[in-house]
Order: sequence, then structure tokens, then C-alpha cells
Amino acid sequence: MKVSQSQEPVVRACNLRRDFGRGEGLVRAVDGADLDVARGETVAVMGPSGCGKSTLLHLLGGLDRPTAGEVWLAGQRIDQMSERALADLRRSEVGFVFQAFQLMDELTVLENVELPALLAGRSPRSARNRASELLERVEMTQRSGHLPTELSGGQRQRVAIARALANEPTVILADEPTGNLDSAATTDMLRLFDTLRASGLTLIIVTHDERVAATADRLISMRDGAFVDDTRLADGTTRSLSKLIGLED
Repeated sequence: MKVSQSQEPVVRACNLRRDFGRGEGLVRAVDGADLDVARGETVAVMGPSGCGKSTLLHLLGGLDRPTAGEVWLAGQRIDQMSERALADLRRSEVGFVFQAFQLMDELTVLENVELPALLAGRSPRSARNRASELLERVEMTQRSGHLPTELSGGQRQRVAIARALANEPTVILADEPTGNLDSAATTDMLRLFDTLRASGLTLIIVTHDERVAATADRLISMRDGAFVDDTRLADGTTRSLSKLIGLED
């Protein structure tokens, strides 16, 4: 795990803006966002559909380019990077978790999890060992030879999280990770995120689910592309909310 004692934010956005369209059809999906996320911090981003949450996440992870402003990831400014350099940085520093899982249906669970490590240049043996360790961590070892289509939604999301961890990223960016899960699977997923949080991993989670937000250190509210609130949750509040959703006895 790449956890550092450095006080430098692992993610930083400065006056970030993303426009789509032009003229009368222009839509400002992200409007002047400023954000610092410390190493080991969990940040939840909430707001109504279409307010810019997913666009913000894509900008922070280098999946999209801003119209204006700066994005810094693991100490490097990424909005001006070449596509090749940006792809290399994403591969080593960021793990993505999406609502739709985005697993490759033709690959087994084990093959899905080891793929990022293979693409990053690890040897087949090293990639396989890492994948096996991660599947054990998310309690999916018994399903390693199955195809994603043979799994429940909660199981697929566990595999997706294991895949996101394959290259020991600095930060996990999750977009509605419980959006396709039932209540029981959501509770299981919250337990897993709580474990990741406790391990010191940095998490930024876009969500509509108040139970997910309750596990965060900070809650950011967005509306019309802008931050309207950025609240730090006190430790006691977080523990109390976690107890309410079943993360504590």
C-alpha cells in the first residue's frame, strides 16, 4: 500500500471547470471546483442527478480533461500530461470502481483481477499471486474460476474492487459503487469500504446513498456543477452513523 507521511494532498483540484457544448447549448458540468484530499482520507460526494458528480470524478482520475483549472494527482499535475504519461500514472496510482462493474465477461474472476497487473508489466506469476491475494481479501477466492455472468451483483462489485486494487493504487475513485446492489449486498460493500478506509487508502466516492456517505471523513455536496457544502464528519458522528447502518455491533 502506497501510504506516505507526506502532508501534500494526494488529489488536488484548483478552480476546476468542465464545459460541454457551446453557445446557447453550453453546459457547465463542473464550475470552479477547489478540492484538496489528504492521503488516507475518505471523501463522499453527493448531489442530485446531473449535478456534475461523475464528471468531477472523471476529471480527478484523468479520464477526462478540464476546460480550465488544474488537477494534481500524487504530486503531479495531470491536466497537461500527454495521453501516454497520463495512462501510465492512472495505471499505477488510481483504482476505478464503477456502478456497472465493467468486468470482462469472457474472462474468469481471477483473470479479470490479474489483468491490470499484467498490463502494468508484472510477470504472469506475480500478477496471478497478487490477484489471488486480493480475491482472498474480498472473500471471493471460491469464485475465482467463475465468469462474471455467473455472479451476483454484490459478488461482481467485490471482484471490481479487487481489480481496482491490483496495482496498489494511491487512491480509489468509486462512482455509485452500490447503485446496482440490493440492501444486503450494499451492507457487505460498506463493510469492505470501511476496511479499505481503515487500511489508510484514499477514497473518493460519488454516491446517492446516505449510508455510503456516513462512512466518509468528509461529505461534499454539489449542485449545478459547484460545491455548495464541504463538511468534515467528526469521528464520533462517523462511528454513530456506521453503527446505524450495521458496520459496528
